[in-house]
This record gives sequence, C-alpha cells and structure tokens, in this order.
Amino acid sequence: MRRERQPIAAVLPYFICLVVGYLLGSVPFGLLAARLKGIDIRQQGSGNIGATNVWRVCGWRFGLPVFLLDALKGFGAVWLSRYFVMDGMLLPIVAAIGCILGHSFPVWLKFKGGKGVATSLGVMLGMMPLATLIVFALWAVIFKVSGYVSLASIIAAAALPTLVGIGNVSGWAYGWPAFWFALVAGALVIVRHRSNIARLRDGTESRFGKKKGGAS
Repeated sequence: MRRERQPIAAVLPYFICLVVGYLLGSVPFGLLAARLKGIDIRQQGSGNIGATNVWRVCGWRFGLPVFLLDALKGFGAVWLSRYFVMDGMLLPIVAAIGCILGHSFPVWLKFKGGKGVATSLGVMLGMMPLATLIVFALWAVIFKVSGYVSLASIIAAAALPTLVGIGNVSGWAYGWPAFWFALVAGALVIVRHRSNIARLRDGTESRFGKKKGGAS
C-alpha cells in the first residue's frame, strides 16, 4: 500500500500549487473594477480585461489598483507555494504557470483573459526579484521614451530570460529551471501581444493616454 501511495503523495503538492495558482490568476480584477463604474471593460477600448485597458477607459484610480492586484495575485501564488518545503524552484514555477494561465485563460470568462504582463511581473518578483526589478526599470524607460505600453512589455518579456541566462552563466542568478520558465512566460506574453505587434508594425498602435488600442 505504501508503494502505491508514495507517487500520489509526491505529485499532490504540484497539483495543489497548479490549481491554487490557476484559481488566483483567474480572478478578473480588471472586469470587477470596471463594473464598479458601471462598465463592461470587454466592450470598451481594446476589449481586454487587463490593467492598461482599465486605466485607459476608467482612469488611473481604477487602472493602478488593477495593475497592483494582478501583480499581487502572481506574487501570492509563488509565496503560497513556499508552504511546501521541497525542491527549491520547481514548485514556485508550477504555481506561477498556473497563475499566468489562469489570468490569460480564465474558465469563468470563456478562457478570454488578460495578456499577463502584471501577473508575470508578480510571479517573477516572487521568484527572481533582482532580475525582475532590473527588467521593470527597463520597461519603465522604454514606456517613458516611446509611450507604448505594448512595446515596453514585449521588450521586457524578451529581456528577462536573457538577463537570467547571462546571470546563470556569470554565476549569480537563479538556475536553469528559472531561465526556462522565464523564456516560456516571456514567449506567452509576446504571443498574447501579437495584435499589438501588428499595429506597431503598421504604425496604428495608440500611445498610452489615447483610448484606441491596448496592451495589457
């Protein structure tokens, strides 16, 4: 009997972290915040439930809390995974994957969620704080110079795995599992921005502060 239960006991923490992460990630703070103002954010602006579209449509008093809450649920998923004291980085990665998938593809909204920028920031901050803060500073500079949230998000998504990879080679970063996770998470953020990439290429993407378009 013990031999039959051991595999289940070994897998259970990963399953719990994945499910809890997904449920946390799937909380649609953008949709809920906009409803406080009587708006269905899915019918306004870019139609995205993320913080950028909420900020654009409802103003910073709604958009900023949504950004912080979306990031907090990512950080929270990673933090809760620390409850299981085992195998270092792997459980936080599982929780982070669940959270990002929950935000991007929430079952409650027919799998149509946000683009995962703030949530990815939160999980990365929980897993690799120094690299994340450096990349966030890069995001802020690009956004300040260009005015495009989407461009800043795409470049930041590509920069994080690059930085972690360089850090691993140099001996100061978080290990290769963290690199591969950052690579996959960054790729998902970029893929979720494919419509923004098309608009950037065509010169029709709106800079932040205008109501047309969206990024997060």
